[in-house]
Amino acid sequence: MMDHSIPVIAIDGPTASGKGTIAGRVARELGYNYLDSGAIYRVLAVAALAHGLFPESESDLRKLDALAASLPVEFRADRIYLGGKDVTESIRSEEAGTMASRLAVIPSLRGHLLQRQRDFRRGSGLVADGRDMGSVVFPDAALKVFLTASAQTRAERRHRQLIERGESADLAVILADLQARDKRDTERAVAPLKPCEGAHVLDCSDMSIDEVVNTVKAWYLKA
Repeated sequence: MMDHSIPVIAIDGPTASGKGTIAGRVARELGYNYLDSGAIYRVLAVAALAHGLFPESESDLRKLDALAASLPVEFRADRIYLGGKDVTESIRSEEAGTMASRLAVIPSLRGHLLQRQRDFRRGSGLVADGRDMGSVVFPDAALKVFLTASAQTRAERRHRQLIERGESADLAVILADLQARDKRDTERAVAPLKPCEGAHVLDCSDMSIDEVVNTVKAWYLKA
């Protein structure tokens, strides 16, 4: 059961908008816990890929439901484990991200993972980032932010991240993938991606990380 006395800052937004970087920084500066909700879906995606399961198959979907209901995921410091195996790096692959987006549109899977996300509400406070943190997971959040940027800006950021990790990357392919994910996320039947009621919309296309972090903290202090 959630402790509603623990404050939550919910930061939602599209893929590669920078919400993870911002949420992590804000959490550290405030001394709060941090939830990367997308990581949970990516862990499920890695598990699905490892088992050769795809949501378009009815028989596979039943297996995915069972997998999501008992997903052996652990968060230890800055590392993420699936069944005791460190998957911190593998969940950040483009393949895992694309599969996570496909899984996230399925209501039954979202339901299984909902409580796991809410369990992060502990300690002095929580900063959570995702797609529906303010609308579904933590509707009573003290501050709700919808962080966005143009598709081109987000694609360029993702392209730089991949290059810096030593991975090959095609900007045009990344842009097309982001646009496809945006379409899936905004058009899904359950918790579609959009600013929820009461959210502060922040376009960070032309803002530095420090500027965004300071803006979010200022809004929170006024909330």
